[in-house]
Amino acid sequence: MRPVSRTALAVVFLLILSAIPAFAGTCENLTALAIPNTVVMSATATPAGPLSLPGAPAGRTAPAFCRVLVSARPVDDSEIHFEVWLPPAEAWNGKFEGTGNGGFSSAIGYGAMEQALAKGYATAGSDTGHEGGDLKFGVGHPEKINDWAYRAVHVMTETSKLIIRDYYGRFAQYAYFNGCSTGGHQALSEAQRFPGDYDGIVAGDPGNNRIHLMAGFLYSWLALYKDPASPLPAAKLPLINKAVVAACDGIDGVKDGIIDDPRLCHFDPGALLCKGSDDGTCLTAPQVAAVRKIYDGAKNPRTGERIFAGWPRGSEALIGRETAGAVGGWTGYIVGQPQPARADFFRLWVFNDPNWDVRTFDFDRDLAYADSKMAAVNSLDTNLKPFKSHGGKLVMYHGWADPVVPPEDGVRYYEAVQKTMGGAENTQDFFRLFMVPGMAHCGGGPGPNSFDAVAALDKWVSQRTAPEKIIASHATNGAVDRTRPLCAYPQVARWKGSGSTDEAANFSCVSPKPRSSHAD
Repeated sequence: MRPVSRTALAVVFLLILSAIPAFAGTCENLTALAIPNTVVMSATATPAGPLSLPGAPAGRTAPAFCRVLVSARPVDDSEIHFEVWLPPAEAWNGKFEGTGNGGFSSAIGYGAMEQALAKGYATAGSDTGHEGGDLKFGVGHPEKINDWAYRAVHVMTETSKLIIRDYYGRFAQYAYFNGCSTGGHQALSEAQRFPGDYDGIVAGDPGNNRIHLMAGFLYSWLALYKDPASPLPAAKLPLINKAVVAACDGIDGVKDGIIDDPRLCHFDPGALLCKGSDDGTCLTAPQVAAVRKIYDGAKNPRTGERIFAGWPRGSEALIGRETAGAVGGWTGYIVGQPQPARADFFRLWVFNDPNWDVRTFDFDRDLAYADSKMAAVNSLDTNLKPFKSHGGKLVMYHGWADPVVPPEDGVRYYEAVQKTMGGAENTQDFFRLFMVPGMAHCGGGPGPNSFDAVAALDKWVSQRTAPEKIIASHATNGAVDRTRPLCAYPQVARWKGSGSTDEAANFSCVSPKPRSSHAD
């Protein structure tokens, strides 16, 4: 006899519960809830006050809630832990918000959960099925890799809906997912693999092209460190960034320290080539060549085909009103690192060889092997028709100064979806992209980088009002000093010609000019 899947059992359970008269339970009684392959380990009424949980952001407080700890084992060699936070019935907005993770970390996003809870959402977050932040958890455990790649969020979502039904006596009216980085990857995975899980999804700076992102890290690191003569010291990153901004800041008609669209910026690092000896204020010839490679992106050495988008001009260092002289940017994943970021992806998951030498990677043969072997860790399906048919709405955003996941890769995915779905009109009625000038990875940077994508999504789902723009703000020392509209791609924000360029009201969303402008 064929085994019954966890999903099928959950559906049966949902049907049974829907036939039971609504009756709100108590927090403590949730431990008695019976769900296939799942144990509610504890359910504790938590009073309002400081959020004193391991890994929670310092200084944060939360309203009163019921904290539910759950363990699920949907398949052999899988153990997924997650938490569900439930506000009191009188404070619940009737909706559910699932939250995402970062990198390969098992850390639950307590900060995101606290923000959702404060707005009245029932919310949940998972450990993605493992402990720790390195990639050793996947060695010899392919099901744990699948948990991280896509299954943990789905299991968390299904179970959370049942817990919500038991606690409040009714299902959530709407279910949303909100994640950035790996959370953005998870968001797109949900839309692609489990289109019925959520009514609305926010996908921020998604690392969904995971295998080629790992190859991009490797390629950029090798550009700097394969040749001993080309290492680029972190101290030179602000030098490059200032030159880039000086050359390209005004392309959008406003001098504000922000590059609106790095694809229009053609600054050549050769402009900083040392005329004599290297005194720290110029780039050596090998450094110029390495920076050009990082901008251009990884290419197949045999065919010349582009493997992955390059890192954008303007992402080299994070220099803004409150970060003058700061570095950041490429130092996190490229510059000054003893080995390529996430090298263990290839070392442990692809080649199963802890002694593998990164310098031996073949960007033709080895990448093709990785694409075949690890395809499950990507979320690249452009056919979102099932999600659209379900009535789902998808808001994606990406920082134009992202030094971790190149923003051009996000644009390419969105445009590929448009082709699959039959054009822009057939896509924009359920999926919209918002590019964020001057924003780094999931926040930060000199541009307006604080905005409420979930509120825009909720209005789209619950009121059928599609977001044409989202207002973003930038703050220095806690005080807002700039606002700007984020426009639905491909539209861009342009100054009307009068009024402060620091006020969103003085900008309009317009269609961009053809990408022919450049600055050298």
